[in-house]
Amino acid sequence: MLELTMAVVTAAEEGATAGMQMAEAPSDPGTVLRVGRDKSVCRLVTPDDWLFVSRVHLEFLCGPEGVWQVTWLQGSQPDPSSEVQLVSGAYAQPLVYGGSVTLPRGGNGEIVIRDRTAPRSVNVGFYHEV
Repeated sequence: MLELTMAVVTAAEEGATAGMQMAEAPSDPGTVLRVGRDKSVCRLVTPDDWLFVSRVHLEFLCGPEGVWQVTWLQGSQPDPSSEVQLVSGAYAQPLVYGGSVTLPRGGNGEIVIRDRTAPRSVNVGFYHEV
């Protein structure tokens, strides 16, 4: 099971958890959870006017043997207006635009999408239950 929580944060609301959304899915191969602005395909949806987050920004995909990976999907622009980072414990790794990273099996952490033009972010916490 992969559990996701998402909070949108502006500089004025830093540390606040108002408006938190949650989603979960079983760790079955082929299962997908998406994060973005498009309500028709994303389980976790950001505000429509947060254009630094693509219509479909992140895709969590369960592969063979229940291993999850997250992909920062490449949008219509050649350069993104955000930066994405995976944080798990003391470990932090930037996620490359169009790239993927495997989530720690049985672990937890956070994917942070930061706007490059304003002090705001989308924080997606994850917990992989085995």
